[in-house]
Amino acid sequence: MAKAADISTKRLISLAPGNWVKWVTKIPDIVCGEILNSEFQWISRESDVLVRATSPQYGEFIVLNELQLRYKPEMPKRMRAYAALAEEKYNLPTYPVLVNILKESDIEIPSSYESQFAGLQARQDYRVINLWEVDVEIAFTQPVPSLLPFVPILKGGAEESTVQLALQILRADEQLSQLETVMAFFATFVLDSALVQQIMRWDMAVLRESPWYQQILREGEQRGEERGRQQGRREGRREEILSGIELALEIKFGTEGLQLMPEISQISDLDKLKAIQQGIKSVNTLDELGQFI
Repeated sequence: MAKAADISTKRLISLAPGNWVKWVTKIPDIVCGEILNSEFQWISRESDVLVRATSPQYGEFIVLNELQLRYKPEMPKRMRAYAALAEEKYNLPTYPVLVNILKESDIEIPSSYESQFAGLQARQDYRVINLWEVDVEIAFTQPVPSLLPFVPILKGGAEESTVQLALQILRADEQLSQLETVMAFFATFVLDSALVQQIMRWDMAVLRESPWYQQILREGEQRGEERGRQQGRREGRREEILSGIELALEIKFGTEGLQLMPEISQISDLDKLKAIQQGIKSVNTLDELGQFI
């Protein structure tokens, strides 16, 4: 089963790799080269993207891009490992970048790995970019087209007019148009689902056939709609909301979040279920979500 954090990483960065590496490294005269194979012996990293780059000051090196849907405590150790593997495979210095997509909590995210054992020390620095701290104007002005699908969750991006603008840009470029389903997914974290559906309304048959849609949404709403046709409109609406809650819990809190589903499934009040669905978007912990259940 595909993980949302791993979806389309290479595809997104390959839209304009030159603009991307200039943005993530802040090296103004960087020149982008080819996107390299990120598979290492024993390890296949679908969410890693390695880009060969050069600059007059630093010469030839590799920009290692790691996109994570939610930050995990083990990431510093992973960044150390990925950087070392990349340097060993390509015999080039590596500039590692960790891009965190959704804000999990207010904890400070480290930008280095450090360990000490028996008098020996290990250290790996890397750049951290939290998308919720990135001003949405960057997606429109630099431009970094790879950021357009993330517009709703960027700083200042949770506005209907801003999402509409990003949607217009995506639809105007055939290369970008398929990414609007990715943007719709992230829009549901900050905007009402009905509003997102209204903003994104187009040829729904095309949307359902899109591989982005299949991988990200996992047909959660379709399953609810199918159950609705079999069990009646009201019960069908309840099942549809439950499917949405289950999907949102898994995306935001992983398997731990799914442990709440047996309790939530016993609720018949549609308004309460809707409140839970909306609450998932605003809370940072499962304890905070408890006030809605």
